[in-house]
Amino acid sequence: MSAPHEVPHLSVEHFLDAPVRTAASISPDGSRIAYLAPWRNRLNVWVESVEPGGDARPVTADADRSVQIYHWTDDPRWLLYEQDGEGDENWHVHRVDLDDPDAGAVDLTPYPGVKVLSLELPVSRPGKALMRMNLRNRLEFDLHEADIATGELTMLARNPGDAGDWLCAPTGELYSYKLRRDGTMEFARWDAEAGTARVISTADGTDYPLGIAPFEFTPDGKGAWIGSNRDSDRTRLVRLDLATGTETEVDSHHAFDLDTRSTVFPQVPSPLIRDRGTGELIGARYLGERQVIHALDPRFAEVLAHLEKLSDGDVGRLSSDVTGRHWVVGFTHDRDPGATYHYDHATGESRLLFRPRPHLVPEHLAPMTPVTIPARDGLPLPSYLTLPVGAEPAGLPLLLLVHGGPWTRDSWGYHPLAQLLANRGMAVLQVNFRGSLGFGKAFLKAGIGELAGKMHDDLVDAVDWAVEKGYADRDRVAVFGGSYGGYAALVGATFTPGVFAAAIDFCGISNLVTFLRTVPEFTRPHLLNNWYLFAGDPETPEGEAALWARSPMSRVDRIRAPLMVIQGGNDVRVVKAESDRIVEAVRERGIEVEYLVKDDEGHGFANAENDIEVFRAAERFLARHLGTGTATSPAAAE
Repeated sequence: MSAPHEVPHLSVEHFLDAPVRTAASISPDGSRIAYLAPWRNRLNVWVESVEPGGDARPVTADADRSVQIYHWTDDPRWLLYEQDGEGDENWHVHRVDLDDPDAGAVDLTPYPGVKVLSLELPVSRPGKALMRMNLRNRLEFDLHEADIATGELTMLARNPGDAGDWLCAPTGELYSYKLRRDGTMEFARWDAEAGTARVISTADGTDYPLGIAPFEFTPDGKGAWIGSNRDSDRTRLVRLDLATGTETEVDSHHAFDLDTRSTVFPQVPSPLIRDRGTGELIGARYLGERQVIHALDPRFAEVLAHLEKLSDGDVGRLSSDVTGRHWVVGFTHDRDPGATYHYDHATGESRLLFRPRPHLVPEHLAPMTPVTIPARDGLPLPSYLTLPVGAEPAGLPLLLLVHGGPWTRDSWGYHPLAQLLANRGMAVLQVNFRGSLGFGKAFLKAGIGELAGKMHDDLVDAVDWAVEKGYADRDRVAVFGGSYGGYAALVGATFTPGVFAAAIDFCGISNLVTFLRTVPEFTRPHLLNNWYLFAGDPETPEGEAALWARSPMSRVDRIRAPLMVIQGGNDVRVVKAESDRIVEAVRERGIEVEYLVKDDEGHGFANAENDIEVFRAAERFLARHLGTGTATSPAAAE
């Protein structure tokens, strides 16, 4: 950990304001760079020449909601981006003509209530985009192909009612994924004419709560690269033979899983790094305490060696032109987040393109340190501890920051809330409790049946560890989480009320029964190997009883610590009623509840002013109840 030194008291905006630039990538011909930057107080897509000093211009014009996901197509004239309506998750795909900046964006899916679940731009189908969409039936997703230039849509595969996913090989052959009633995942070749499927491979769905990821076809269309833990605790990279169903290992790490976070977070890069021109596999990402990239191609190994010299962070977003000469790379880092460079492999020259938040001074930010905490039954819990800079790391107020999912994980990098609270003199602890994804099959399955049980015990054990190590003051511990993490915060307030002096729930579940009965209808067939397996099926008497027993609402009478609840009014995953109920019940008991609702947001907030308001409110709440709020030196605030 870094040596103590004085740091200024930094404003909430300092950590949360929209980045000046972020998420850069290079065009396939290497002539232009696209990135996200503010336009009318919303992130939009901008484009500029790859040459220094080129004119930058916005090419999208969304003044209502920040754009978060965009894609270059194979033709550098066209750029696509995805957008929903105020957090409703009805994603549409829009096209931008870079040769005609005044033309405006065109919605390629202009159908009210329709959702695009996935967008692919395969090298083998130039000028086309593949997307799963519920245009025909809101509960069933068919596979469509869009002509990017004309917008013409063609249905390639009609869902027979039980297909969970569709894939199209470079050869044009269609494949389907579905979940059997026993939880087995079935991968099959689909005969569109006959409407029949021939099973190629099956997998135990309990090993894959969110489905197999990645799944990407080899360029010849005869195989697919997938993440597999068949006959292994770790998720390895294998090649699935599409004729025989045989899996052959391509690459693995002795201790880490393949990094599959992109299953949950579209902004996280795929674990497979592929050649932009040929589609061949050139690298694979693994994630432990930090990321490790295995180069699987000699030329990429040379490129990677140069890229890794540019920063002591982890290689994040990465793109190249089709020749592999020009590269744009952004780095994951706890104190220098998103620094983005251009690298020319022909000359070996590189230059800094931008820092998303150039006002952040690394010396003023707190290191995020990997630690391993033993649970009470001996299970090692990979965790991260952020301690304030310039303060004695002893007897500090502690925030336990719980990740969502629960089938995802915390990882190393910049976390604005952790940095804000460390600046206010708090310690922040992030714990990968059992059931988190990315630490092996046994670690994942240790969470089955353990919501509000051992999964929560892990969090309490981490608090005890921080107290016993001397970092934390036992009487000044708070819990904060979003989605599943919000549920965990409510569990902390109701199941172990003596542990936490305050709790903050962001879009969390208060009643597991009503939550599972109100999730979007089309998601319900996919709940078998995650929520139903780990927690219970609300449509069976025993499942309903188990879910209720693990719900914060069942113990609301035990809450005694102050509570803050934050909710998006358009949340379709954890509906607003989940927050309304617990707020009403707690207020009836005379316990303080601060309730903040944003009607223009969904499950997680996209607009900077809403995040800033939430963080300000959370900062005041924690200062009031934990005695925090002053920085580690009296330097002037910004």
